[in-house]
Amino acid sequence: MTPDSCIFCKIVAGEIPASVVYQDELVLAIRDLNPAASTHVLILPKQHVESVNDAAPENETLFGHLFSVARKIAEQEGVSTDGYRVVVNTGKNGGQSVPHLHMHVLGGRALTWPPG
Repeated sequence: MTPDSCIFCKIVAGEIPASVVYQDELVLAIRDLNPAASTHVLILPKQHVESVNDAAPENETLFGHLFSVARKIAEQEGVSTDGYRVVVNTGKNGGQSVPHLHMHVLGGRALTWPPG
């Protein structure tokens, strides 16, 4: 997939509207359209990286930043005290539905394992 055909790249570029909850120079965080919990935010790198499988040494700063932003969002959304889940799906069998690396921040209820 190319950034030209990637729905998340189009959201990052402002071509498709989204409910933005956080933004900085590296990432855009939006509310999930089909939330799996009362808090369900997607953190999208502004740089197109398809999945964890495409991570390169030059992405280390970005990957660390994703976790820092996840913490900020959990605090902002009021779920940091009671707990939340951070998920990165990779590949078809891993549940990745959009081939643009993204992180899910889920909270606001007791989350079971395995998910379901």
